[in-house]
Amino acid sequence: MTSTSRPEFRNYVEIILEGLAEEPGCDILVSGERRMGADEFRSLVYRLARALRERGVGPGRTVTLLCGNLPETIAVRYAVNLLGAHFNHLYNRLAVDVQALMMADVDTYALIVDPRLADRAAELIGAVPPVEHVLVLGEAPEDGRARVARIRGSLGEDLLALAEKQPDAPVESAARPDDLCFVRHSGGTTGHPKGVRSTFARMQGGVARTRELFSGTERRDLVCTPLSHAAGFIADGTLSAGGTVVLHYAFDPADILATIAREHITNIMLLPPLLYEVLDHPDAARTDTSSLRQITYGGTPSSPARIAEAVRLLGPVLQQGYGQFEAGAVSVLPAAEHDPDRPDVLRTAGRPVPGVEVEIRDEKGQALPTDRVGEICVRSEMVFEGYWKNPELTAEVLREGWVHTGDLGSLDEQGYLTVVDRIKDMIAVVGGHVYTTELEDFLNTHPAVRQSAVYGVKGTGGHEHIHASVVTTPGATVTADDLRTWVREGRGAMYEPDHVDFTDALPLTDAGKPDKKRLRAEAAERN
Repeated sequence: MTSTSRPEFRNYVEIILEGLAEEPGCDILVSGERRMGADEFRSLVYRLARALRERGVGPGRTVTLLCGNLPETIAVRYAVNLLGAHFNHLYNRLAVDVQALMMADVDTYALIVDPRLADRAAELIGAVPPVEHVLVLGEAPEDGRARVARIRGSLGEDLLALAEKQPDAPVESAARPDDLCFVRHSGGTTGHPKGVRSTFARMQGGVARTRELFSGTERRDLVCTPLSHAAGFIADGTLSAGGTVVLHYAFDPADILATIAREHITNIMLLPPLLYEVLDHPDAARTDTSSLRQITYGGTPSSPARIAEAVRLLGPVLQQGYGQFEAGAVSVLPAAEHDPDRPDVLRTAGRPVPGVEVEIRDEKGQALPTDRVGEICVRSEMVFEGYWKNPELTAEVLREGWVHTGDLGSLDEQGYLTVVDRIKDMIAVVGGHVYTTELEDFLNTHPAVRQSAVYGVKGTGGHEHIHASVVTTPGATVTADDLRTWVREGRGAMYEPDHVDFTDALPLTDAGKPDKKRLRAEAAERN
């Protein structure tokens, strides 16, 4: 009898780096004027891995990254994972106390710092239990060297300088399939952040799925949202497919449009509020965007009216993706189904991706029929392994292989999934419940409204008041009473906002979602 053995596990980092070796002369990372080739990037990853290994980084240890969108950020994450350690990538714009919770929560062994974020690193070091190593990714710009000095010396070493002394021969992976690859926290905008645990096996499957859904040949991907969020995974998919990743350190719609034309960008991911900023920029109509093949949007509800506008301006390149870190990719509405004259379809999140089961369940956990609203529950090979040090919450969210997403939605007879609201965002009013997404959709159809965010603020008697923050079109003269009347006549008195506030721009989280926690707090202070 011929014996068989399980195939040797291949770390996703090994697969990506070995693939890059086949095209050593290609520029794979672009950041401003910098262009990094495949050979240079592979060499950097291996040298960083050796420098980190000398400082005790390895399986079972947590490395926290406080890093923006730099080539070195991707390289150091790969180095950490190549050693079999796991990473925790902080969202840069969160409050220091929230970041400190995340950093302490995962028992950080080493903190790796982007020099531009040295001030925040110094605050964090003073707010968390001592960490074994603080390492800085090179020299800061001249005007920032004083900030770096605050954590260098006894606290911080220049990791890039340490890596330069190391050989750049390949480093063998120390990771096993069931080892922890990363802990990804919720954004901290709805309470204590939760750490989502993911193994190397799940990460490897996720990279393959991302490459399938959001990739393609000769891809040139513009990353202008944080690598600490979904954009980091999409960058992995791009690199694994032999593509190029163009990095923007911050979001600016004018720069986005200029880069699309200059770098012949084929793919970009934008959360809806950021997509609207690009659409509204005066350069949008005169920029050459013909290279675009796919604009992926998602992460927060979108306006069918504005998505239709984007299709008419940019062509059939819009693709919506719905998912969660806990559940993985759930559904996709492809470009072919983005008909600007079908708002009913644009309002959906598409159909479940192959291999993913979706059920809509009531409060008792029973499956509901089509067109009934309930909690979206998901089962697939890509669901998470549980929350970090929180078995109670894990048992609540992950039941018999099904992730209970906390999102409300429905499935229709054609299999389209509509995401109605977050359960926690649904507003309890006298006489029933108001779905914030539905009200935002309706407000956004008003000709004077460009964007809106709807949220509830607790009032007396236990019910909530409906608040709407609205961004108007330039030169609009609409009043709060006009919009309340519009809603009352179009959606009924129950949906009429109690308060309408006008603002030049909605506050956004680090990932680009409307920051409703901040809006609620500001509204509560005003009232």
